[in-house]
Amino acid sequence: MNANIKKGSEQIARVSNQLGTFGGVFTPSILTIFGVIMFMRTGFVIGEAGIFSLLVILLISKSITLLTSLSISAVSTNTPVAGGGAYFLISRSLGPEFGGTIGLALFSAQAISVPFYVLGFTEALVRTFPDLSGGFRMIALGTTAVLFLIAYVGAKWAVKAQYVIMVVLGLAIVTFLGGSATHFQPDLFRQNWQYAQYVSSHSFWGVFAIFFPAVTGIMAGVNMSGDLKDPKRAIPVGTLAAVGVGFVVYAGQILLCGGSQTQSQLLHSSFELLREQALFGMGFLVSAGVYAATLSSAIGSFLGAPRVLQAVARDKVIPVLNPFAKGTTHGDEPRRALMLTLAISFAVILWAGGDSGGGAFNILAAVVTMFFLYTYGMLNLAAFIESFSGNPSFRPRFRYYHWVSAICGTLACMAAAILVDPLAAIVAGVVLFGLYSWLKRRLFEARFGDARWGFMYSRLRANLLKIAKMPTHSKNWRPTILVLTGNPETRLTMTLYALWIGEERGLVTLARILEGDFMEIAKMRETAVTQLKRFLVENDFDALSTVVVSHNINDGLIALIQGHAVGPLSPNIVFMGWSSEKENVQSFVRLLNTVRLLGKNLIAIKDNGLPKEKGARRIDIWWRGQENGSLMVILSHLLTLNWEWSEAKIRLLRLIQNEAGREPSFDALTHLVDAARVDAEVEIVVSEESLATVLHRHSHDASVVMLGFNVPAEENSAAFQENIEQLLRGMPTTLLVSSSGDADLLE
Repeated sequence: MNANIKKGSEQIARVSNQLGTFGGVFTPSILTIFGVIMFMRTGFVIGEAGIFSLLVILLISKSITLLTSLSISAVSTNTPVAGGGAYFLISRSLGPEFGGTIGLALFSAQAISVPFYVLGFTEALVRTFPDLSGGFRMIALGTTAVLFLIAYVGAKWAVKAQYVIMVVLGLAIVTFLGGSATHFQPDLFRQNWQYAQYVSSHSFWGVFAIFFPAVTGIMAGVNMSGDLKDPKRAIPVGTLAAVGVGFVVYAGQILLCGGSQTQSQLLHSSFELLREQALFGMGFLVSAGVYAATLSSAIGSFLGAPRVLQAVARDKVIPVLNPFAKGTTHGDEPRRALMLTLAISFAVILWAGGDSGGGAFNILAAVVTMFFLYTYGMLNLAAFIESFSGNPSFRPRFRYYHWVSAICGTLACMAAAILVDPLAAIVAGVVLFGLYSWLKRRLFEARFGDARWGFMYSRLRANLLKIAKMPTHSKNWRPTILVLTGNPETRLTMTLYALWIGEERGLVTLARILEGDFMEIAKMRETAVTQLKRFLVENDFDALSTVVVSHNINDGLIALIQGHAVGPLSPNIVFMGWSSEKENVQSFVRLLNTVRLLGKNLIAIKDNGLPKEKGARRIDIWWRGQENGSLMVILSHLLTLNWEWSEAKIRLLRLIQNEAGREPSFDALTHLVDAARVDAEVEIVVSEESLATVLHRHSHDASVVMLGFNVPAEENSAAFQENIEQLLRGMPTTLLVSSSGDADLLE
């Protein structure tokens, strides 16, 4: 993450609005979902497609938003979410180039949604009061100005106004659904179930394009991310609840209206008939409902669009947008971006002219659909890349997610965009790609020998150079492990643990140090190189290998650690075997000190064999402080990402001396585990016995034990070795961990 983005994130963090799940996410989302399409276009699309086809369209539409909601929930619970909604989630997953591109697309979709909903409101008004049709444009402009003033006051006041609107909208829905139910005729239902052919030029996907904005309301809540008290909870709960409620109500409307109106009425006067058929003659409530729905949707877009633009501007990825980064002192309201949204709204309404027949409205519906499909597709792609790439920092609290749903959502959005309008989809894709290329601002040149090798080499080179220029961040920490194998055939346990931790989520190198004069043992080195490579191939291990020659092991280790790095891919973990040989203890401790002096994490394995192939595995972590404990928890999490350890249970144990400390210790570790988004059980052991006694009692049957340690001075080598030997005698394989502090559990 570059400095500008980091600075932008800090700026965003100062917002003071503290909205909850219901007011901040569910309310704006459901009010946008129950918008103009419900009242002004659902009957029309039933008449165009038939009940069955529209139910299929509803199912496809809701499937796309459901898959996107799952991706949103996963990404939003994996990282602290600031302002900018979908833009923030995409940019922090795919980088500022993708983020800036989709941020502008999302802002455009939200900004165009304002006149879209205002035109829907104005159309409903003039159809209720035909005498007003001559003032169609002025009514639309005046309505936009009033909504602008509401949004200008601030998000809290706008949300309060939406509570009143929700009550009116709820009464309207009950009224017209109840009226449709009382006028339901089975014969009409059968006639409208499936038409032999469409009566107009709208195809199935043309109808889909008109209807799809009905389900895009999830962005209204997500875009309020910077104003939420607890985004990681509010976004998943509020978004999924809005999707579920919206599906039930729309399905009910399609079924009931399809059985209470003729096809001609559905096509030409469905809204008027909803008022006529309303329960107890309360058609005025239906009119009030459509006004409330369209106005609330417009308010939601008026609130969302400026916040997206403000977030893009704060990241400084598009210099011309920098003035829109400014927010108010109280509430951080994006008023400059709000004024731009107002200008766009006025321009679109002036373009639409006095069209009260709905033609401009349908065009805007298709445009909004295309923008949202691309935005949804990128959100799903962001979640897929985070998950499928095996990023160790991707540990979302939201558990009902898998990368398969994300890639399905991405493909569904792409397919829907092409099927709706192939030319528009291609043009939109080209424009977005052009913007992305401009933001990327780099020249890519490749020389090819073998086509595959040349392409892969050029991509590797370009990516290494880019990573080298990026500042390091603990969130992007991945294990780059240097394993001191010696003869690999005799160190299989150590090799396997290193690969289980880093094979798929990082980079593992098996290294061997040969003592002697290089000129004398050059051929021995070639044999060792061949042996390591053959060992990797025969065991199908995904790792690199290297062999160095030095006059002694310690100098060889120093050269190996310093010289092994390929650009930014410097080893951050040195993995070695524990030495029980008393005559070599001083040289062994010297190696440990060398690793720590070079700033690397250290793992020394006390090898007592591999865990049993059958049966549930358990990882015991003995917590004695966050310095080493943080790395041990991350290592255990990485272990459980392998299929052999996927069912393993992680236990986090801490030894304390008195009962009074049990509850605070338990609460502290439980909070840490929750904040770290790692599944682990916390167990506090109260005992005045020695650590060795407690360790044997509680972890003798573990599959593997992790224990932190501090590297001693060389003069204390013998005491250190004896202490560890007594501590681990008769214990299962133990990973002794000493952390450099570069891996942060809470990222």
